[in-house]
Amino acid sequence: MSEAPLTCDEVLGRGWNDFSDSEMRSLLRAERKKMTEKFSKLPENNRPPMKAFDGWYELAPFQLRWEFDEYLEEVPETIDGSALPIPGARAIIAPHAGYAYSGRCSAWGFRCLDLSKAKRVFVLGPTHYFYFRGLALSTFDKYSTPLGEFTVDQKTLRDVYAAVESHGAPEVRNIPRKRELDEHSLEMEIAFLYQRCEAVFASPEEFPSIVPMLVSGDADDEKAIGRVLLPYLRDPENAFVVSSDFCHWGRQFSDYRPYFKNGDRGNLVNLRDSDAPPTPPIHESIKMLDYEAIDAMETGSHDAFVGNLEETDNSVCGRHPIGAMMAALELLGADTKAEDKPRFKHVRYDRSALLTDPTKSSVSYVSAYATF
Repeated sequence: MSEAPLTCDEVLGRGWNDFSDSEMRSLLRAERKKMTEKFSKLPENNRPPMKAFDGWYELAPFQLRWEFDEYLEEVPETIDGSALPIPGARAIIAPHAGYAYSGRCSAWGFRCLDLSKAKRVFVLGPTHYFYFRGLALSTFDKYSTPLGEFTVDQKTLRDVYAAVESHGAPEVRNIPRKRELDEHSLEMEIAFLYQRCEAVFASPEEFPSIVPMLVSGDADDEKAIGRVLLPYLRDPENAFVVSSDFCHWGRQFSDYRPYFKNGDRGNLVNLRDSDAPPTPPIHESIKMLDYEAIDAMETGSHDAFVGNLEETDNSVCGRHPIGAMMAALELLGADTKAEDKPRFKHVRYDRSALLTDPTKSSVSYVSAYATF
């Protein structure tokens, strides 16, 4: 190995297999140290990649690029008969777990995303760390990732804030800085988005800005947010990334452990630690639950999606941002024929584990796109 530190481009130019294990460990240590020092000096208005420090994804840029490339190479060249990205696919749903768990699923959604006309990307996520109703908007001016930084479109966020106040609903506030630093639902999309922008645009100066916001509340809040988002859906220079995982199954998720005995949808029980691993296996019940939610989502009816989740109590953590985007799409397509109405179509479904043991846990992941 050269005594002088290698740059990220030099490492990428050579490839993983050109380094011994000890060389790679040294490279990773050096690069992680460099990035840690870099991010420790960011100004307060620039959000650092907090979850990279926590091990949710790689802090070393060359390693993160290799991982993204691996996930993206597994996506087929065409989806639903279309070359990628899918023309007009300006909205996607993607998961927000650590990339080791959900990165492959996310890759399908991000490969579908059409950024060709994008000047800004709205990133809608659920809240995991504080309670509110309605919309909570980012106050940062920049979002940093290990690959580079995005500019936050604070003007658009101010316009959204003013529009909500004009409509009188839903409630709106700024995200407290501490809560936004803690929140992963936005960050996990933004790092992947940066890689896709690199593939589309000639330089970071041409990248779209981002509009990060959190969505919470109930079905009425989702419809109110949909009305606020509608003018932005009508603008072809706006794209949308909706952040959500699907079923969270296990004791640690409020003891949500539904199971359909004998695979019978009408014979629902909640498993306990003392229960023996059932047959058919638990993961088949999880898949049934998730596909009911996916089918409801694909109808394009906000009411159908909300109704399914109320019936099953499926622990879809991003139900509110999905619901808000569905409500906006439904308004957008109000005057179009049924077959032409914009709606989400799922392209990938994964689970963190094929669960058989009721003492264990599982999280489900879905990628989807909508054209309009």
